[in-house]
Amino acid sequence: MNVSYVITKGYENKTLGGSGKNKANTKPNKANSKPISPKTKPIQTQYKPKQTQFQRKKMLPRLTINLFWLYLRETICINLWLMDEMTIKTPPKGLMILVLVGPAFVWAAEYIGSGEVILATRTGAILGTTILWAVVLGIFLKFWIGMSGARYTVCTGEGMIDMFGRMPGPGHWAVWIVLVAQFVGATLSIGSIAKAAGFFVASLIPIGPTLAGWLVVFFAVGVAWSGRFNILKIIMSIFVLIIVLGVLYVAGHVFPGFTEFMRSLSFGIPDVPHWALGIEGVSDNPWKEILPLLGWGAGGFASQVWYTYWVLGAGYGAAAGREYGKAADVPALQNMSGENAQKIKGWCRVLYADATLAMVIGIVVTCAFLIAGAGILGPKQMAPEGNDVAFTLSKVFSDRWGPVGGFLFILAGAAALISTQTGQLAGWPRLLADSCRICIPGFDKKLAWKTQFRFFLIFFLCTNMIIVFAMGIKPVRLLKFSALLDGLLLTPLQAIWVAIGLFIVMPKMLSKEAAGILRPNRIFAVGLIIAFLVFGYFCVVQMPSVLFGK
Repeated sequence: MNVSYVITKGYENKTLGGSGKNKANTKPNKANSKPISPKTKPIQTQYKPKQTQFQRKKMLPRLTINLFWLYLRETICINLWLMDEMTIKTPPKGLMILVLVGPAFVWAAEYIGSGEVILATRTGAILGTTILWAVVLGIFLKFWIGMSGARYTVCTGEGMIDMFGRMPGPGHWAVWIVLVAQFVGATLSIGSIAKAAGFFVASLIPIGPTLAGWLVVFFAVGVAWSGRFNILKIIMSIFVLIIVLGVLYVAGHVFPGFTEFMRSLSFGIPDVPHWALGIEGVSDNPWKEILPLLGWGAGGFASQVWYTYWVLGAGYGAAAGREYGKAADVPALQNMSGENAQKIKGWCRVLYADATLAMVIGIVVTCAFLIAGAGILGPKQMAPEGNDVAFTLSKVFSDRWGPVGGFLFILAGAAALISTQTGQLAGWPRLLADSCRICIPGFDKKLAWKTQFRFFLIFFLCTNMIIVFAMGIKPVRLLKFSALLDGLLLTPLQAIWVAIGLFIVMPKMLSKEAAGILRPNRIFAVGLIIAFLVFGYFCVVQMPSVLFGK
């Protein structure tokens, strides 16, 4: 065969894929007279297979091996890598800490509610400012419970209910107690807040209390429905601002003076005035008014649990990137490096600033409501209890300072009750979903966390309708009962459980090096033990006389 024919383009076109004999091209290409330069590649004239066909045969096995390796690395090695190189963000320092303060506003806005707006104002009218010590003591002691539980969350990445699930003893006995007690307490407390909020809102806008209560409930459900912390933080921060400005404006006009204020912190127990004994629901035992105030100060048992959820949402320390409804990754914590433990210790300082801010807001606002009641309602010998609480307060305050004073006080009260309703509907479904996940095997496997959360949210929506609008229960009595059940009865147990979790359970979950770095200061033990003793005394000594006495 003539080679000159073979190297022609015409031969390639006629022979590739064709059939029959080869035919020579009548016009063969002329030979290139110019010599080929060493730097110039000769033109390839022979058939070159398509490159895509070649790559598919050779690259497919290599691609399969690479994908399989990535799968192994992501599914098997990633957890070990995260444990050894735990991606803990560098904590802020100095004034930058204030930029990341956030859970405090949700915590404060949630627990500044019925106990402050209704109970503190009414108790101040009856007993005066002499019992301001009860407000300060109750909030200060619960501050230690809430902050200690949140410190556990910052170090481990799980909430307080999961901590209770690790208590020594058979099964999940502590969580079972929480589940039963909180289910009852949640139903009553949320209903009482919705009923009271309806009357306050009706004092601001020309609608009926029933419709106002419905609007409050649906607003709270709408805010809580997504389950996202950032939305809750923004809404609650706005409410806190309204509460603080409104109530301080009113209380500032009737402040008793610095000397009288300091005297009111001397743990005095005043007698119930004669004019108050004629009011329905008031007895000669002052503890019947003081104990509910102690129970609702800084919220009840559930409020301290919820604070750990708000810290999870903010992503402090080991809580960064954690999802709700998940227990801590213990194998990861046991491999925690000393460097990451130091970072978490820095985040603990952020937590201390956040919790302290919540405590200060709570003390100032609650004392302001009590001072307002003592300075305005007390001299008029008025202690409203029933559905006329909001209307009475609005009328009295308006008569004293005109429409502006009355409007600001009722606005602050309405904001406090709406924020509490929102916080409770965001917190209690989380608490009960976690309790069911721990106590009922397979509960979290059958239902996703958001489904669990919304199930309980809808349940409380229905119970609100029944309690608030179908039952003629006076809000003050319902609030007092809820305060004793949720705010006092379980609080001593909560203080002890948190102490066990912080000092016994947590060190076993961490690496030896991390446990030494994150060992809590003894001041936490002192605060928790004092909280246990004080609230235990009230439960054992004073509560029986309140419940079963005159």
